[in-house]
Amino acid sequence: MKRTIFNKKIKLVREIRNKLSELQSLSINEKIDAINKIKIALSHYSPFRNEPVDCVIWVKNENVAANDYNPNTVAPPEMELLEHSILSDGYTQPIVTWNNKNDIEVIDGFHRNRIGKESIAVKKRVHGYLPIVKIKKDKEGRNDRIASTIRHNRARGKHQINAMSDIVIELKKRNWSDTRIGKELGMDPDEVLRLCQISGLTEVFADSDFTEAWDAAIFDDDNLNLLDEEDII
Repeated sequence: MKRTIFNKKIKLVREIRNKLSELQSLSINEKIDAINKIKIALSHYSPFRNEPVDCVIWVKNENVAANDYNPNTVAPPEMELLEHSILSDGYTQPIVTWNNKNDIEVIDGFHRNRIGKESIAVKKRVHGYLPIVKIKKDKEGRNDRIASTIRHNRARGKHQINAMSDIVIELKKRNWSDTRIGKELGMDPDEVLRLCQISGLTEVFADSDFTEAWDAAIFDDDNLNLLDEEDII
Protein backbone atom coordinates (compact mmCIF):
# COMPACT_ATOMS: atom_id res chain seq x y z
CA MET A 1 0.00 0.00 0.00
CA LYS A 2 2.74 2.47 1.00
CA ARG A 3 4.69 1.56 -2.12
CA THR A 4 1.66 2.26 -4.31
CA ILE A 5 1.13 5.70 -2.72
CA PHE A 6 4.83 6.48 -3.14
CA ASN A 7 4.73 5.55 -6.82
CA LYS A 8 1.66 7.74 -7.37
CA LYS A 9 3.43 10.73 -5.83
CA ILE A 10 6.51 10.17 -8.00
CA LYS A 11 4.34 9.94 -11.09
CA LEU A 12 2.46 13.12 -10.18
CA VAL A 13 5.68 15.06 -9.59
CA ARG A 14 7.07 13.94 -12.95
CA GLU A 15 3.88 14.95 -14.75
CA ILE A 16 3.96 18.36 -13.10
CA ARG A 17 7.61 18.86 -14.05
CA ASN A 18 6.88 17.94 -17.66
CA LYS A 19 4.05 20.46 -17.78
CA LEU A 20 6.16 23.16 -16.12
CA SER A 21 8.88 22.72 -18.75
CA GLU A 22 6.44 24.22 -21.24
CA LEU A 23 6.82 27.56 -19.42
CA GLN A 24 10.30 28.00 -20.89
CA SER A 25 8.80 29.15 -24.19
CA LEU A 26 6.89 32.02 -22.55
CA SER A 27 8.01 35.61 -22.10
CA ILE A 28 9.16 36.68 -18.62
CA ASN A 29 5.83 38.39 -17.84
CA GLU A 30 3.80 35.45 -19.13
CA LYS A 31 5.94 33.03 -17.15
CA ILE A 32 5.52 35.01 -13.91
CA ASP A 33 1.76 35.24 -14.44
CA ALA A 34 1.49 31.51 -15.07
CA ILE A 35 3.63 30.62 -12.04
CA ASN A 36 1.54 32.93 -9.82
CA LYS A 37 -1.61 31.13 -10.93
CA ILE A 38 0.01 27.75 -10.27
CA LYS A 39 1.04 28.86 -6.77
CA ILE A 40 -2.50 30.03 -6.02
CA ALA A 41 -3.89 26.71 -7.24
CA LEU A 42 -1.38 24.75 -5.15
CA SER A 43 -2.17 26.82 -2.06
CA HIS A 44 -5.86 25.95 -2.47
CA TYR A 45 -4.96 22.33 -1.72
CA SER A 46 -2.29 23.06 0.87
CA PRO A 47 -2.81 22.24 4.57
CA PHE A 48 -1.27 25.68 5.22
CA ARG A 49 -3.60 27.63 2.92
CA ASN A 50 -4.79 29.78 5.83
CA GLU A 51 -1.24 31.04 6.39
CA PRO A 52 -0.49 34.04 4.13
CA VAL A 53 3.15 32.99 3.65
CA ASP A 54 1.98 29.75 2.02
CA CYS A 55 1.37 31.66 -1.21
CA VAL A 56 4.01 34.22 -2.18
CA ILE A 57 3.39 35.72 -5.61
CA TRP A 58 5.26 38.32 -7.68
CA VAL A 59 3.54 41.49 -8.89
CA LYS A 60 4.73 44.51 -10.87
CA ASN A 61 6.10 47.11 -8.47
CA GLU A 62 4.01 49.94 -9.95
CA ASN A 63 0.91 48.11 -8.74
CA VAL A 64 2.08 48.21 -5.10
CA ALA A 65 1.32 51.37 -3.10
CA ALA A 66 2.30 52.50 0.40
CA ASN A 67 -0.37 52.99 3.09
CA ASP A 68 -1.06 56.42 4.57
CA TYR A 69 -0.44 55.65 8.25
CA ASN A 70 2.82 53.72 8.71
CA PRO A 71 4.62 55.18 11.80
CA ASN A 72 7.83 53.21 11.23
CA THR A 73 10.97 55.06 10.18
CA VAL A 74 14.32 53.75 8.99
CA ALA A 75 17.43 55.92 8.97
CA PRO A 76 19.48 56.21 5.73
CA PRO A 77 22.28 53.88 6.98
CA GLU A 78 19.67 51.23 7.79
CA MET A 79 18.09 51.65 4.35
CA GLU A 80 21.51 51.11 2.80
CA LEU A 81 21.94 47.99 4.90
CA LEU A 82 18.51 46.75 3.84
CA GLU A 83 19.46 47.27 0.18
CA HIS A 84 22.73 45.41 0.75
CA SER A 85 20.86 42.61 2.51
CA ILE A 86 18.43 42.20 -0.39
CA LEU A 87 21.25 42.35 -2.93
CA SER A 88 23.29 39.78 -1.00
CA ASP A 89 20.62 37.44 0.37
CA GLY A 90 17.71 38.13 -1.95
CA TYR A 91 14.18 38.87 -0.79
CA THR A 92 13.84 36.60 2.24
CA GLN A 93 10.60 38.21 3.42
CA PRO A 94 7.62 39.08 1.21
CA ILE A 95 5.68 42.33 1.48
CA VAL A 96 2.39 41.91 3.37
CA THR A 97 -0.48 43.48 1.43
CA TRP A 98 -4.19 43.65 0.75
CA ASN A 99 -6.12 44.41 -2.43
CA ASN A 100 -7.30 48.01 -2.42
CA LYS A 101 -9.80 49.19 -5.03
CA ASN A 102 -7.17 50.57 -7.39
CA ASP A 103 -3.94 48.91 -6.31
CA ILE A 104 -2.19 46.57 -3.87
CA GLU A 105 -1.56 48.39 -0.58
CA VAL A 106 1.31 47.62 1.77
CA ILE A 107 0.51 46.51 5.32
CA ASP A 108 4.05 45.49 6.24
CA GLY A 109 7.23 45.86 4.22
CA PHE A 110 7.11 49.55 3.31
CA HIS A 111 10.89 49.76 3.09
CA ARG A 112 11.29 46.46 1.23
CA ASN A 113 8.78 47.95 -1.20
CA ARG A 114 10.91 51.11 -1.54
CA ILE A 115 14.11 49.19 -2.14
CA GLY A 116 12.46 47.13 -4.86
CA LYS A 117 11.41 50.33 -6.63
CA GLU A 118 14.32 52.68 -5.92
CA SER A 119 17.37 50.40 -6.08
CA ILE A 120 18.33 50.06 -9.73
CA ALA A 121 20.27 46.85 -9.07
CA VAL A 122 17.46 45.20 -7.11
CA LYS A 123 14.79 46.37 -9.55
CA LYS A 124 16.74 44.93 -12.48
CA ARG A 125 17.36 41.61 -10.78
CA VAL A 126 13.69 41.04 -9.91
CA HIS A 127 12.51 42.29 -13.31
CA GLY A 128 10.53 45.18 -11.81
CA TYR A 129 8.44 42.86 -9.64
CA LEU A 130 7.91 42.57 -5.87
CA PRO A 131 7.16 39.47 -3.75
CA ILE A 132 3.89 39.79 -1.84
CA VAL A 133 1.52 37.85 0.36
CA LYS A 134 -2.10 38.80 0.98
CA ILE A 135 -3.48 39.39 4.47
CA LYS A 136 -6.39 37.23 5.59
CA LYS A 137 -9.74 38.35 4.18
CA ASP A 138 -11.25 38.89 7.62
CA LYS A 139 -8.41 41.32 8.49
CA GLU A 140 -8.86 43.76 5.60
CA GLY A 141 -10.78 46.46 7.51
CA ARG A 142 -8.82 49.66 8.11
CA ASN A 143 -8.66 49.15 11.88
CA ASP A 144 -7.34 45.61 11.47
CA ARG A 145 -4.84 46.71 8.83
CA ILE A 146 -3.49 49.46 11.07
CA ALA A 147 -3.22 47.03 13.99
CA SER A 148 -1.44 44.50 11.77
CA THR A 149 1.08 47.11 10.62
CA ILE A 150 1.85 48.10 14.21
CA ARG A 151 2.24 44.46 15.30
CA HIS A 152 4.65 43.80 12.45
CA ASN A 153 6.64 46.95 13.21
CA ARG A 154 6.94 46.98 16.99
CA ALA A 155 9.69 44.36 17.12
CA ARG A 156 11.91 46.34 14.76
CA GLY A 157 12.63 49.84 13.56
CA LYS A 158 11.51 53.03 15.23
CA HIS A 159 8.06 54.52 15.51
CA GLN A 160 7.44 58.22 15.25
CA ILE A 161 5.65 59.04 18.49
CA ASN A 162 3.30 61.59 16.95
CA ALA A 163 2.34 59.15 14.21
CA MET A 164 1.64 56.45 16.79
CA SER A 165 -0.45 58.93 18.76
CA ASP A 166 -2.49 59.75 15.65
CA ILE A 167 -3.13 56.05 15.06
CA VAL A 168 -4.32 55.46 18.62
CA ILE A 169 -6.66 58.46 18.34
CA GLU A 170 -8.02 57.19 15.03
CA LEU A 171 -8.73 53.76 16.52
CA LYS A 172 -10.47 55.35 19.51
CA LYS A 173 -12.62 57.44 17.18
CA ARG A 174 -13.49 54.21 15.37
CA ASN A 175 -14.88 52.88 18.66
CA TRP A 176 -11.97 50.71 19.72
CA SER A 177 -11.66 50.61 23.50
CA ASP A 178 -8.37 51.24 25.30
CA THR A 179 -8.33 47.56 26.23
CA ARG A 180 -8.68 46.42 22.63
CA ILE A 181 -6.10 48.93 21.40
CA GLY A 182 -3.65 47.67 24.03
CA LYS A 183 -4.29 44.05 23.12
CA GLU A 184 -4.09 44.49 19.35
CA LEU A 185 -1.06 46.81 19.36
CA GLY A 186 0.84 45.15 22.21
CA MET A 187 0.66 48.12 24.58
CA ASP A 188 -0.01 48.40 28.28
CA PRO A 189 -2.80 50.78 29.48
CA ASP A 190 -0.37 53.54 30.46
CA GLU A 191 1.25 53.51 27.04
CA VAL A 192 -2.15 53.90 25.36
CA LEU A 193 -2.94 56.74 27.75
CA ARG A 194 0.36 58.53 27.08
CA LEU A 195 -0.19 58.36 23.33
CA CYS A 196 -3.66 59.82 23.82
CA GLN A 197 -2.20 62.67 25.86
CA ILE A 198 0.26 63.58 23.11
CA SER A 199 -2.60 64.41 20.76
CA GLY A 200 -3.95 67.11 23.06
CA LEU A 201 -7.49 65.95 22.33
CA THR A 202 -9.25 65.94 25.69
CA GLU A 203 -12.38 64.25 24.34
CA VAL A 204 -10.56 60.93 23.99
CA PHE A 205 -10.36 60.69 27.79
CA ALA A 206 -14.11 61.00 28.25
CA ASP A 207 -14.64 57.29 28.84
CA SER A 208 -11.21 56.49 30.31
CA ASP A 209 -10.72 55.40 33.90
CA PHE A 210 -7.90 56.92 35.92
CA THR A 211 -5.06 54.48 36.48
CA GLU A 212 -3.41 53.83 39.83
CA ALA A 213 -0.53 56.02 38.65
CA TRP A 214 -2.95 58.91 38.17
CA ASP A 215 -4.48 58.32 41.62
CA ALA A 216 -1.05 58.37 43.19
CA ALA A 217 -0.14 61.58 41.37
CA ILE A 218 -3.34 63.34 42.42
CA PHE A 219 -3.23 62.37 46.08
CA ASP A 220 0.46 62.64 46.89
CA ASP A 221 1.51 64.94 49.75
CA ASP A 222 2.51 67.87 47.54
CA ASN A 223 -0.82 67.96 45.76
CA LEU A 224 -2.79 67.61 49.00
CA ASN A 225 -1.10 70.75 50.31
CA LEU A 226 -2.56 72.67 47.39
CA LEU A 227 -6.14 71.70 48.25
CA ASP A 228 -8.42 73.41 50.73
CA GLU A 229 -9.36 71.32 53.72
CA GLU A 230 -13.01 71.24 52.68
CA ASP A 231 -12.03 69.84 49.26
CA ILE A 232 -10.61 66.64 50.70
CA ILE A 233 -13.24 65.91 53.35
